[in-house]
Amino acid sequence: MLKTTEQWIELIANTELPAITSTAKMLDKFSNDDKSSLPKLSKAILHDQALASCLLKVANNIQHKGITKVTTVSRASVVLGIQTVKNVCLTAKLVDSLLASKSLDFRVYKKLIQLMANSFFAGMLAKMMVPNYSDETQEEVYLAALLYGIGETAFWSSGGEFADQLVQAVDSESPGFKAYCEQEIGTTFNALSRGLAKTWNLSDLLLKALDQPESRTNEIKTIFFADKLSTSIAQPGESETDFNSLLDDIAKIMQISVTQLKIRIEKTREQATELLKSYGAEVLIDLIKVLPLASDFGQSKIFAPLSQISKEKSLLTAFIKLTSLMKSSRDLNEYLQSALVDSVNTFAFDRCSFLMMSDDKSQVKSRFVFNDKAEDDPLRIAINIRQSDNVIGRVLDSNMPALINDYTHRQWRDLVTQELVVFIQNGALAVIPVKIGNKTIGVVCAQYFINDNKWNSKKIASKNANRKMIAEDDFQQLCAFIEHLNMCLTMIMMR
Repeated sequence: MLKTTEQWIELIANTELPAITSTAKMLDKFSNDDKSSLPKLSKAILHDQALASCLLKVANNIQHKGITKVTTVSRASVVLGIQTVKNVCLTAKLVDSLLASKSLDFRVYKKLIQLMANSFFAGMLAKMMVPNYSDETQEEVYLAALLYGIGETAFWSSGGEFADQLVQAVDSESPGFKAYCEQEIGTTFNALSRGLAKTWNLSDLLLKALDQPESRTNEIKTIFFADKLSTSIAQPGESETDFNSLLDDIAKIMQISVTQLKIRIEKTREQATELLKSYGAEVLIDLIKVLPLASDFGQSKIFAPLSQISKEKSLLTAFIKLTSLMKSSRDLNEYLQSALVDSVNTFAFDRCSFLMMSDDKSQVKSRFVFNDKAEDDPLRIAINIRQSDNVIGRVLDSNMPALINDYTHRQWRDLVTQELVVFIQNGALAVIPVKIGNKTIGVVCAQYFINDNKWNSKKIASKNANRKMIAEDDFQQLCAFIEHLNMCLTMIMMR
């Protein structure tokens, strides 16, 4: 059932992200132009050890050489100024609360951290774009750009099963994905951002930037442009011309050349990556990219629900996704999960698993299992591969894949043990080795079950059960895809 905008805001602000709400209310008590507020704010920060530690790191990070190291919160507050201190506190709590989100679907988590990286970079870019404004305005612009997309970011952190369903239903990297999500949740991310800004009593600058920003003053246009620029750098669209036009618009506001702007953008990127370490958000660093090249444009995917994407298109997208992942991640788990999910979606498998070889190489155990909806499957699998000769052991020893459409066939009947019979569920099974270099670490198992997807012992025994076969062409394509996965795993481990 769809929630209203107000219900989503209540869920996010008071149920899912209460720490941000509490911090925002605490900071709102201290006036920006009241000098007496500074020692009171410093004292309030001391009650939060993590916040105090972060403030000291940021204060020392932005200090110039030759300046004495900042060792106290009160000194950090004087050095930075009250507006910057408040921004640091809110940024720190925002990063901490969002990254602390647990039990997220890995695709939701990937979406979340990219949005967080985009927002942080947008804040830094916006501040860079107003060098001649007062320090207070620069800080207001930074915070407004940082929180410009908070509605979308907070949704992925707080959406729960609903968010999981959305990210599983369609290709989340497609240009139309955002509009599709807004249609499904019953509100817009912009409306969520406005509601959260009001709940947290943030500056009017942010609210104005969320309402027709291109028709307003230059500092508000800057917020809009910074958000658009950080997003475009992270995911270049179809048109290089549009991107260059954006750079032209920003350069005109700053009254500098595009060449000078590009130099400042790169310097800001370096500053952003350093500051992220102070906030304990190293996971975001690799997601802040350099300016795109001409070859990076024109690679956007056509949006469509996964069920409407052809097998060929889906498989090509899966290949590209693994290749692109090499630019941002060295996490083997992310590659394996991405490959399994895309295999399910491309070939409509009933189950796809990665079974990892144990340290003593006596068995394989389930590391990741996804069902026919590309959702985590709680099934736990352990298959002995050394007590008796079996097909998975053969695949691991020979490094050759196997396709079993009928385990009772004489080719397989001596290699299918009783525990494999239970695993196969009277269906079809493809077993493909997963390797890093020359070392085999496990197997991918792709399966179809009997057509009505209901299984019991009687149907296992029935020779007339209606099986769904894995086509030879599909098997060959799947093998090629897993071989590409193996290549990606090998290359990232060689870095």
